[in-house]
Amino acid sequence: MTSTPQPAPPTESGQTAPLGRVVFIAAAAAMGGFLFGYDSSVINGAVEAVRGRFDAGSAMLAQVIAAALIGSAIGAALAGRIADRIGRIRVMQIAAVIFTVSAIGSALPFALWDLALWRVLGGVAIGMASVIGPAYIAEVSPPEYRGRLASFQQAAIVTGIAVSQLVNFGILTIADGDQRGNLAGLEAWQWMLGIMVIPSVAYFLLSFVIPESPRFLISVGRQAKAREVLGSVEGEHDRLDERLAEIEHGMRTEHKSTFKDLLGGRFGFLPIVWVGIGLSVFQQLVGINVVFYYSSTLWQSVGINPESSFLYSFTTSIVNIIGTVIAMALVDKIGRKPLGLIGSIGMTVSLASVAWAFSAVRGSGENVSLPDLQGAVALVGAHTFTLFFALSWGVVVWVLLGEIFPNKLRAAGLGVAAAAQWIANWVITASFPSLSEWNLSATYVIYTGFALLSIPFLLKWVPEPKGKALEEMG
Repeated sequence: MTSTPQPAPPTESGQTAPLGRVVFIAAAAAMGGFLFGYDSSVINGAVEAVRGRFDAGSAMLAQVIAAALIGSAIGAALAGRIADRIGRIRVMQIAAVIFTVSAIGSALPFALWDLALWRVLGGVAIGMASVIGPAYIAEVSPPEYRGRLASFQQAAIVTGIAVSQLVNFGILTIADGDQRGNLAGLEAWQWMLGIMVIPSVAYFLLSFVIPESPRFLISVGRQAKAREVLGSVEGEHDRLDERLAEIEHGMRTEHKSTFKDLLGGRFGFLPIVWVGIGLSVFQQLVGINVVFYYSSTLWQSVGINPESSFLYSFTTSIVNIIGTVIAMALVDKIGRKPLGLIGSIGMTVSLASVAWAFSAVRGSGENVSLPDLQGAVALVGAHTFTLFFALSWGVVVWVLLGEIFPNKLRAAGLGVAAAAQWIANWVITASFPSLSEWNLSATYVIYTGFALLSIPFLLKWVPEPKGKALEEMG
């Protein structure tokens, strides 16, 4: 997740900022993103085992898997307020504890509803981590390389997704390909969910060796400590007191946006708010989370054996990381909209090919298969879809949401857009099992339609913020 640091650029005072320490701090904070990705995706390996263990139908199973998203919405809504009261570090520690408890509970459920409750609790931690990580990294990063450090969160998320799939594949291999195989008194799927205790504890311990945000310290009157922390991340220079005064002045004068500020447009919200909602909704309605939540089940449903299906889930996660790195390298060079359009076109073609391939599914129940040609097309299409999503909408949407709103609307606008994203995520996650049982090919036709519609949406309504100051966005 972190490469060998290059020499830091000088600060405005001419001093060199201690980049190595800042990288460590940002990487430690981004462990929350790693857990976000890990917890979101690890259930992928347990779906079929949970179905068998608790004799769950597709609709009920979907609700259990999607239950985490309910908790995520709650955690995201609460994290900011809690962080302003008790500090960013304390929120990280609370999230780490919740992650740990959820992992243990999810690994030892006695009923399906019990597992759902632990999933909701884990979702709360996901929501908290999704808010506090980027906010903390932005507040401790020196301005001259804040953008690069902010990308740690997304890099950590996709790494967490990949590691969860690798761990699942390893456990399944040890269990001789049986998701319910006995390993030291527990079934394989229980180990998949429970092993998240390890990174959760690591996140908790790391939170004790990184400093509190200077912004929070100033808000509670601890200016001396804020100056010490600022000096540790920017290097000691003669403008530290001036920098502290700038932060304090900004906090006193910043506009606290409210939901009411977003209203006034022809259809309720202001047009730019609808753009933000559209970006969030399209990002989810193309079906990307089917890859992360259900890919093992998906491949098994078309006749691929469990071990191979887990391997394909892992390779898809690696493709996700590659695409994210490409996006991070290109988003400032070619712009947000061009990158988004490349992704939309690539996703449309990829999803259409997968829909075509799945139309050739033969048999039913456990005796299903795909012809060799269609099987190859489905595998390639699923991987290219993930690649095009990761190099475009996976990163571009978050960049755009941070840029398109005017300053006075940014916080409230981001809140509404994030809420829309969780809702759309829930819709896709909860509906896929039932839709796939109805008609898997038609389900992918629906996702293809949304990918296609994202093209005119980008062209007509989304502004291009590349090269513009945030103050120019209106």
